[in-house]
Amino acid sequence: MNLWDTPARDLDSYIETHLLPDTTFQTEVHRAIHTISNFLKDRCFRGTWKSVRVTKIVRGGSSGKGTALRDCSKVDLVVFLSDLRSYQDQIDRRREFIEEIKKQLEEYELEQEWMFAVKFKVNKPTKFPQVLSFSMKSNNISQWMDFHIFPAFDVLGQMNRDLKKPDPHIYIDLIKESQAGEEFFICFTELQNSFFNHRCNKLKNLVRLVKHWYKMCKEKMDSLPPQYALELLTIYAWEHGSQEINFSIARGFQTVLYLIQKYQELMIYWTINYDTQNETIARYLCCQLQKHRPVILDPADPTSDVGGGKKWSWDKLAQEAERWSTASCLQNWDGSWVQPWNVPVEQTLEASQVLNLMSNP
Repeated sequence: MNLWDTPARDLDSYIETHLLPDTTFQTEVHRAIHTISNFLKDRCFRGTWKSVRVTKIVRGGSSGKGTALRDCSKVDLVVFLSDLRSYQDQIDRRREFIEEIKKQLEEYELEQEWMFAVKFKVNKPTKFPQVLSFSMKSNNISQWMDFHIFPAFDVLGQMNRDLKKPDPHIYIDLIKESQAGEEFFICFTELQNSFFNHRCNKLKNLVRLVKHWYKMCKEKMDSLPPQYALELLTIYAWEHGSQEINFSIARGFQTVLYLIQKYQELMIYWTINYDTQNETIARYLCCQLQKHRPVILDPADPTSDVGGGKKWSWDKLAQEAERWSTASCLQNWDGSWVQPWNVPVEQTLEASQVLNLMSNP
């Protein structure tokens, strides 16, 4: 049964049957990540590169957030390198690290004598490439896995292991550097993961359902807002509408569709990692929140507005959200429509501070 025709009461079963990754596939993904991570840490940088040290490797994307869909073979790995000591280093030197990783992967493939295989993907040529993309498989992985490797400046260092709020100077420096138009969101991948990882499993399943719906929309539309914007909308909807561990998936889904239809009014942000206590950050946040709506700020990076204002075709997505709001999967057993939670379209500083206190008692 497809999503549209699934009864509202059966959405949990639909997610479990069709969207949750199966154990066998997850095991293969972990094996692939282990193989590439070991290569990067122990094999990649040697010889004339022996002074380069991988300080840490962090999974990004759905894999890092714990919201991956079934059979999703894409893995984002952010590789923090000791030789990238500033945001400017990340801009200037990414290319040389990407080229070295590619060269070493090719040599590693020859060394393994058919036990390890890699196929590189051609990305659009740019002056400052951000990512190395390739597919790999090995003798203990039955299918090809897609990897995206991002060399990055380790701005957080080891401080995030105890999940403390970052020092405001980290964001002050970020604001100064980001004025050139370069985005450094990958430097804050750990904070993005943390924002999702402490959520209840059912909320992560709602995120999966929204991502599945978004994927269907993207098959017939272009220029849509990034998927991450809808993931954040889903978290926001639950925070302001439920906060229960055992909530109605149908109501949660309906609430996200409602917020999408209200895209021209959306102003959403969090103060869990940055706030208005520092004057420089406060002024910057004020400017960000005055942008053309929708405004949806990354909770880990205030310079990243994934709402994008007029940048993307929110109107197309809103039309599809309106159509889906009367789908069979959002109809109660008595024929009435599932109602969304009562959720504000604008975040307030007071509400954000209350959420922070609840998250960090």
